[in-house]
Amino acid sequence: MRGLIIVSENPDQYHNICGDTFALNVPTSFVAGEKELNMTNLENVLSKGFEVKVKIDDISCQECLSSHGSCGFNETFPLGAKCSPLNPPGPPPPTNAGVSKGAIAGITVASVLGLAILILAGVFLCIRRRRKTQDAEYTSKSLPITSYSSRETSRNPTSTTISYSSNHSLLPSISNLANGSDYYGVQVFSYEELEEATENFSRELGDGGFGTVYYGVLKDGRAVAVKRLYERSLKRVEQFKNEIEILKSLKHPNLVILYGCTSRHSRELLLVYEYISNGTLAEHLHGNRAEARPLCWSTRLNIAIETASALYYLHKSEIIHRDVKTTNILLDDNYQVKVADFGLSRLFPMDQTHISTAPQGTPGYVDPEYYQCYSLNEKSDVYSFGVVLSELISSKEAVDITRHRHDINLANMAVSKIQNNALHELVDSSLGFDSDPEVRRKMMSVAELAFRCLQQEREVRPSMDEIVEILRGVKEEEKSPDVVDIECGGGDVGLLRNSVPPPISPETDKWTSSSDTAASL
Repeated sequence: MRGLIIVSENPDQYHNICGDTFALNVPTSFVAGEKELNMTNLENVLSKGFEVKVKIDDISCQECLSSHGSCGFNETFPLGAKCSPLNPPGPPPPTNAGVSKGAIAGITVASVLGLAILILAGVFLCIRRRRKTQDAEYTSKSLPITSYSSRETSRNPTSTTISYSSNHSLLPSISNLANGSDYYGVQVFSYEELEEATENFSRELGDGGFGTVYYGVLKDGRAVAVKRLYERSLKRVEQFKNEIEILKSLKHPNLVILYGCTSRHSRELLLVYEYISNGTLAEHLHGNRAEARPLCWSTRLNIAIETASALYYLHKSEIIHRDVKTTNILLDDNYQVKVADFGLSRLFPMDQTHISTAPQGTPGYVDPEYYQCYSLNEKSDVYSFGVVLSELISSKEAVDITRHRHDINLANMAVSKIQNNALHELVDSSLGFDSDPEVRRKMMSVAELAFRCLQQEREVRPSMDEIVEILRGVKEEEKSPDVVDIECGGGDVGLLRNSVPPPISPETDKWTSSSDTAASL
């Protein structure tokens, strides 16, 4: 039997309030004749049990289950889905619909830039702290004189190349000296004064291993060459001091003059030298000045004498030049010699050995014994001077890869030509070797002296004072007892026929660049 049970005195009112009805299946045992369905009969019917079909909101229940909830109903929610409070639906997932790809890219780039700025700031702070530490060391530490090396090639303000230099040395502790003060007898310039003199360091003459050289004019009208050290490190300050220590005490007409320097507390370490305008000996022998006005033999002989005198003076002062070469021999307007670039020079106490494993000098000029004992002494300068003498009589470069492989190194070539009676193949014929007997005789004497200087063993090389004496004797046409006339003709050279030539220097195979382009080791 099927009937509608309204648990209310006013079913319509209940229906309007609830909006839900229930269809009940009443057991057939109910007496059909009972027409009155009162509360007593209803209770009896309900107590026997019945089935109820309830229509639940299926959509709400599915949403509950999808959010990992538990769907059901209880007394407070009899007709609708109830989601368990233990697993409530989670919040809707975030969406990037409101953020564009451009905004994401911008955020990424900004993050990378920010990180880069932080890294650079850290590096800057580290460098600044390190400099402060070094400055503290400069102030507190007394610096010893040390050796160093440099090579510089300079040119005049127009375009001419001049080799300028010095012994980059060490400045111990020059306190904050005012402009015009003296240090070791040389003037102390302000950085601003030298900046103005060089037109903001715009007129570069050349550069070398430790610094760049600029042309400048001081307020008093003096033309100067200003050496600017590459970096302001503790080692550079030591070299700065050593430069001044050496040069301040050297007074010789054939050595370049140091005018002054800046304080070690200056923004940069600068050395100020006299400016030599007539170029280098190398330029006049086989460079851009050679063709315009070649040097005659008498001028070349004077250059040899003055260079030897300057080196002898250094040796008496217990200083080895270490980089004697034609690019370090400057000439003034009167062709007077100014030996420059003490970049490899050092004071050498007589009670100490002078061992160095670092390469010294310039290819083509280095003492062959250096590769065996790794030390240099006065006789090393003598060997280099022998190469200079060979250049003076031949007008050839110290190293030239266009020559035969055995003649690339001029020192080897000179020894070979003299030893094999072929001096005429070595000398510059334009000097009058074939036409002037006096020139021929003097060139032969100088060739013999060059041969002696280029000997493999240091002990058999002449000293610098002996070289000066021989060269002066040649100029005055006085023959040294050791000098024998060389008969010319079929066999040009006879005096050294029985001498043993030095073996080929290891530089010949090691170096394959010309002297103009070869860098100082």
